[in-house]
Amino acid sequence: MPLVAHKELPTYERLRAEGQRILSPARAQAQDIRGLHIGLLNMMPDAALAATERQFFRLVGSSNPISQFYIHPFTVDSIPRGKAARQHIDQYYESFETIRELGLDALIISGANVTRSNLAEEVFWDDLCEVFDWADQHVTSTLCSCLASHALLLARYREQRKGLDKKCWGVFEHEVVRKDHPLVADTNTRLFVPHSRFNEVFRHQFEQGGLHVLIEGKDSGVQLAVSADGFRTVLFQGHPEYDSISLLKEYKRDVGLYIDGIIDHYPPFPVNYFDHFTQALLHEYRERVMVARRAAAKPPEFPESLLRQRLHNTWHDSGEAIIGNWVGLVYQVTHRERHKPFMDGIDRNDPLGWLSGDTSRLM
Repeated sequence: MPLVAHKELPTYERLRAEGQRILSPARAQAQDIRGLHIGLLNMMPDAALAATERQFFRLVGSSNPISQFYIHPFTVDSIPRGKAARQHIDQYYESFETIRELGLDALIISGANVTRSNLAEEVFWDDLCEVFDWADQHVTSTLCSCLASHALLLARYREQRKGLDKKCWGVFEHEVVRKDHPLVADTNTRLFVPHSRFNEVFRHQFEQGGLHVLIEGKDSGVQLAVSADGFRTVLFQGHPEYDSISLLKEYKRDVGLYIDGIIDHYPPFPVNYFDHFTQALLHEYRERVMVARRAAAKPPEFPESLLRQRLHNTWHDSGEAIIGNWVGLVYQVTHRERHKPFMDGIDRNDPLGWLSGDTSRLM
């Protein structure tokens, strides 16, 4: 079912132009359907703020469960912003105070740029922990993406992420290792997910916190885990929300950092992302960059337009299926009143009945 354009956010027009079904508030009110109110805590830096909106809006809106979606973007004031991003936030985002007052059925928390090895020293740490604590008591289920998962594991379970010898970067194959959980019902048992990180929380750390690992990869580690109760917190280490071009944009950015002398080594290719022809083009481009660098000449333009048409998205369908299961499960156990997380009779320590083996409420 569709997203509801309940505010004048440009993201809605961008998604409508892509063919996404977007309802006006008047049309939504004419349908006898209980809409879900989902918060999006967007902590991404200015350059990625709007793209992150679109990625998560698109993933939720295309997941096709039995609901309309009112998505409420907000951020934390402790993250420094430029003028344009601040204007966007002031015009289109809600305050955390409003979110708390009106309530949410579910919450998505994005990643963020970090500058310190210890997440607890980041400028947004206290504000993020406040959101974690509020959501734990008032939101049916909170879904954390990558950095947000690492932050929650540190804040709630004292599990510190570990630095990797090299960046986990690319599109990796994963396997569903707990096929009995409703979140992975009717999904592919082998699936691809993009990752982009220098750090990892390992399986034994999830298990020490009492969490359940549902999906993991041989090379990329844990992708999907849930809290001890089976549902109230959902954690991704990868990025199923990524667009087809997201890793290309990141590679282009890193090449630019090399050209500008900010990093010492020319960036490697993301794993399992570029085909052989694209890699050949990029090898040729690298040689041209090196020639220009030796001659102290202007570097050649990055051939993005040639590369875009050769990119393939191998992860959206599986991500869409999992998000569809997630919001469908929220719909089945959340209270009609937004400020109450569960229907009467739901055990918050086993809201899906998965731990007890009684999932009859979900049938």
